[in-house]
Order: sequence, then structure tokens, then C-alpha cells
Amino acid sequence: SGFIGSLPNQGWCDLRNLEVLNVNRNTLEGTLPHCFKTIFKFPLSFAPFANLSSLKVLLSNQNKMVMEPSFYTSVPKFQLKFISLSKCITSLQLNLEFPTFLYYQYDLRYVDVSQNNFSGTVPTWLLENNTKLEVLILMGNSFTGPLSLSLAPNSNVSLIDISQNKLQGQIPISICPTFPHLSLLFLSKNAFEGDIPPCLSGMKDLWILDLSNNQLSGRVPEELITKSSLTILRLSNNNLSGHVLPVILNANGLLKLYLDGNNFSGEIENVDVSISEFPTSLREINLGNNKFYGNLPRLIGNVPFLEKLALSENGFEGSIPMEFYNLNYLEFLDLSENNLFGSIPTCFNPLDIKHVHLHGNRLSGPLPIAFYNSSSLVTLDLGGNSNFIRNNLIGSIPKWIGTLSSLSVLLLKASNLHGRIPVQLCKLYSLSMIDLSHNMFYGFIPSCLGNLTLKTKYQKTLTSYSEASDVLEDILPYHKETRWRGDDLQEYPETYMEEWVQFTTKSRSYSYGGLILEDMTGIDLSCNKLTGQIPPELGNLSQIHSLNLSYNNLTGVIPSSFSNLKQIESLDLSYNSLSGKIPNQLVELNSLEVFSVAQNNLSGSIPEPKAQFGTFIESSYEGNPFLCGAILHKSCSRINSPSTISTISDDKGEDGLFDTYDFCVSFFISYVVVLSWFSFVGKCITTCRFSIGGSFLAYYIFKRCV
Repeated sequence: SGFIGSLPNQGWCDLRNLEVLNVNRNTLEGTLPHCFKTIFKFPLSFAPFANLSSLKVLLSNQNKMVMEPSFYTSVPKFQLKFISLSKCITSLQLNLEFPTFLYYQYDLRYVDVSQNNFSGTVPTWLLENNTKLEVLILMGNSFTGPLSLSLAPNSNVSLIDISQNKLQGQIPISICPTFPHLSLLFLSKNAFEGDIPPCLSGMKDLWILDLSNNQLSGRVPEELITKSSLTILRLSNNNLSGHVLPVILNANGLLKLYLDGNNFSGEIENVDVSISEFPTSLREINLGNNKFYGNLPRLIGNVPFLEKLALSENGFEGSIPMEFYNLNYLEFLDLSENNLFGSIPTCFNPLDIKHVHLHGNRLSGPLPIAFYNSSSLVTLDLGGNSNFIRNNLIGSIPKWIGTLSSLSVLLLKASNLHGRIPVQLCKLYSLSMIDLSHNMFYGFIPSCLGNLTLKTKYQKTLTSYSEASDVLEDILPYHKETRWRGDDLQEYPETYMEEWVQFTTKSRSYSYGGLILEDMTGIDLSCNKLTGQIPPELGNLSQIHSLNLSYNNLTGVIPSSFSNLKQIESLDLSYNSLSGKIPNQLVELNSLEVFSVAQNNLSGSIPEPKAQFGTFIESSYEGNPFLCGAILHKSCSRINSPSTISTISDDKGEDGLFDTYDFCVSFFISYVVVLSWFSFVGKCITTCRFSIGGSFLAYYIFKRCV
């Protein structure tokens, strides 16, 4: 077209439906926007590239990979240095073969073929053929079998990621001499078993090691935890055991330590605290879901820059140490599912605290004013657990709850709270999950809850990622012939501390984490003493997934505005005193999976059995004697409504008034007649008695005188 000049800087990223862009035969210059890598998705075949002898870099993430024809056997003329083909498989391509042209590559430095569901054995020939290879990312595939490595050393490899596959057997001890300068090793989410190779402790350049989510057993080599180069160690969710607490105290180089989900045991009180302290370098500690016991380790309070602390699901007891309140940089605290008691002191007020999990303990006292004006707080979880081990808080929800401007998750289930639900909750526009169930709240449901958007602008989870292509864009200008640096990699999570919350929906308690937690929205006010009508304004909660108002004393009708709850999956209004008809508009709720209005005073026909309402069974409606419908085996033409029954009762009541009058008159007349009869008989008896008595007296006197 003969255009000359620069490409526009703005507007490209808004072209979401763009399929073809042709700028041929122009003299345009400038930089294509960063979003172009995700706007375009096209079938990718490698055959057309075969003759490009100068091709060095191939970046094609998130495109549809096309399998090469079986007859295609030519050797490509190019020798790549960088290749990234992450997420290039669709759900329909379950048996896509590993790209065969890679067999002929001998100068690769960076290989990323992650998340493509490739199967077979691990292509270790990539390491053998490419002696200059520095980065190998094979995560998120379906490679099977043991991990077999060549004994020939490769001193250039810095990063190996074979996580999220189906590898079995032991971690080969040859991994240490084969990759002597390995810096980052990710083998998580496989089925590795056996011991952790002790030789990993001797790898002087290793600074990130992730062996989590396997079946490893035995003890952790002490030197592995205390080695000076290691900064991140993740051994979560294995079968490891032993006493590691004394070893942790000597881990002076660690920044992040994850030992959760194992069988570690011990009591911190057995450690000589006069000569020991937690490493001051630590930023994140997760010892959750183990078998530690005793009082919480006070030494943790001396770690000045600690940001995340998780000690949940152990046997810790006693009160929360005062030393914990020195953790001024703390963002995440999880002490849930222990045996802690006592109150939460008012002096606990980290400025940056975002997530607090204390559920499933035996804490007492009022909601601490320590959280007052905590504008960064996103999650406040003080409720009971699924076994109803509960905190025994006292009092009501304070009005200052409205100052928690970032609060997104409020969980106070089974916490012994009472009072009215404060309207200040309506000021928390970021609220997306509320659980106040199993308490003693009374009064009306605030209608202003219907103003909540249930959309949070604050991240509920902790991990954040960036795409591998972002990494490549950053590293390409610096890695033409130079050695790749591990600290340039940005596609791995900033933290492995996982945010999980429990929420009851669909009649079951679920744990929500990750992206599912980000999307979950719900309100649970069940098992309280709430009265009044259901506010029609709750029908404005168009983004809600779960609403539970069961086991209260609610009256009135079911709001027809509930037909606006287009995203709702679970709606429970059972065990109340609701009356009237079930709005037929509810059949428009196409996402509804669980529905219950059991044990109310509802009447009339149940909604048409179409869409989701065709899946609900009799138990969804039981306990409403005036409901009718095929599912209930009651014909709506044969059953009287409560209003008809009431009219009949009124008529019977009027007839009853006349029956009572006749009875009273008859009784009075009968009473008078009977009373008169007995009076007459009594007089007769008296007269007769005196007459007979006089005769006997005269006879007696006569006899005495003779």
C-alpha cells in the first residue's frame, strides 16, 4: 500500500478478534506491541522452516502444534540456540509426538517444551547432543519411567525442570556429577521415591531445590538444609520424617523453607534457646501438617524480616507468644488447626498483614482491636473447622470491621459470636466470601448486603506467575553467546506459600485455593437466629456462586429477584418459616446445581422441571405439606392451599359458636329440672321422717306410763 512512517503505539491490544494482519509492501518501522504474542494463534508446523539456515531462535508459545507427516525425514539446515514451544497443544491433541527435528540440533542453549502433554521417556538425548545446553524445561508433560541420565558430565547446565510429569523410581545419584554446576532443580509432582540423594548437599552452586509432591521417605540430609548456597528448599508433601528443628536453627543461608505435609516431629522446647535462634535470613517458613508439638517456638519472633509463617495442622498448644508481635513485616500467618488457647492480644498489628488464619483452635475473647484499621488485610479466618473445633470468641462483630477496606474473605464460622449482623460489612466493597454460620446472630439480614459486588481488586491467593515468553523477551538481548543466568528466570512463582480456605457449599465443606479461590464467591448465614424477610436486594448479587440462609427463623416469601443470580450454583433456604409460592422465574438459573427449600411453609406448584430444576429430587422440597408437583407425587388439583384451609377453619369456627350456645342453654335447663327434682324428693323425705318419728315418740310415752 506504500505506507511510510511508524506503527501506532496504542490500540493493538484491543483487537481481540483479529485473525489476519497484512502490512506487506510498506515502509513501516517501530516495535510490535508485547500483546501480539497472545493475540495471534496459528497452526505451527516445522517443515516450512527446514531450509532457514540462519534460524537461531524459535519462540512460538501458546500456538497449535501440527504433527509432522510420517514421510517427512529431511534434516533441517538450521541450528537453533533458543527454542520455546510452551503450551502448544490443545485438549484434542493427546498423543502429539515430540518434535523430531530436535534430534538434529547440537547447539541449543535454552529449551522449553513445557505443558504439551508429551509422553514417553524423558528426552535426555537433548542433554547428550547439546553440550552447551544451559536450560531444560520439560514440566507439565506426561513423561514416564525412571529418570536415566548419562554419566558424561555437562558443566553448562544451570536449570532443569522436569516437574509435573509421571516419573517413578529413585532420584538418580548420577545427577550430581552429571550436572556439577546446577543452580535450579525442579522435580516436584512426580512419583519419585526413596531417599534424597546425599550428594545434593555437595552441589556448591545449587540455590533452588524443589522435590515436593513426591513419595520420598527417610530423613533429610542435615548438610542439605545448612548448605550455604541454598536459598530456597521445598520438600513439601512427601513421607519424610525425623527431627529437623535443631537443623533448621543452623540454616543460615535459607530464605524460604517448606517442609509442610510430611511426618516431621519434635518439640521446640527441647532446643536450648539460650544458644540458638532461628536464622535471621528467613523470609518464609512452612512447617504445617506435620507432627510438631509443644508450645509455639518463641524464637521465630526474632526473625526480623519474616514475611510468611505457616505452622498449621500440628499439635502446638498454649497461647500465641508475645514475641510473634515483633514480626513487623509479616504478611501471611497460618496457625490454624492446633490447640492454641487464650486471647489474641491487641498489640498484634503488623502493618503489612494480608492473610490471617487462626481457625480450628480454642482461642477466646472478643475480636481483637488489633485488626482495627488494617487496611491491607485480605483474609480474616477465625472460624471453627469441619469437626467444629471452634474458637470461643465472645461478643459481636465490632463496628470497626468497616475499616478493613481490603477485606475479601471473612470467615467467622462457629466462633460463638452473637448480636446483629453489622451494616458496616456493606462498606467492604471487596468482600467476596462471608461465612457467619453456626453462631447466634439475630435480627434482620442487612438489605445493603445486596450492594456488594463480590468482585475483589485484591489478590486472594499468594502466588503470581509470568509467562515464559516474558522471560525470553528479557534474556534474549543478553544471551547471544554468553552463559544464561538463573536469576533472570521469572516464570516461577514468587512464593510457594499456598492460600487455602474452607467454605461450605452444595451441602459439603470444600477447600479453595489457587485460581479457584480467586473465582469463588459466597455468603453463608446459616444456623443462626435471624428473623424477618429475605431482603429482595440480595437478588442483586449477580456474581454470587453460593448463598446459604438455612436453619434460621426467616419469614415471608422467596424474592423473585433471586432469578437474577445467574452465577449461583448452590441456594439453600431450608429450615425456615418461608411461605407463599416458589417463584417460577428461578428456572432461569442455569448454573444452579444444589437447591433446597425443605422444611418451610411454602405452597403451590413447584417450578417446572426443566433445565436445572429437572435435576432436583423430592428432598429439595420435603417438609412443605402444601407444595405439589409430580416430583412430590402430589397432584396440584387435589391439594388445598393454606388459604383454603384457613377459610374452612373459619367457617367451622362460626358453626362452633352456635353449637356452644345450644349446649349451654340445654345444660342450664337440665340443671334446673334436675335440681327441682332433687328438692322435691328432699321435702318428701323430711315430711315422712317427722311423721314416723312422732308416732314412735307417742308409743314410747304410752309405754312408760303404763
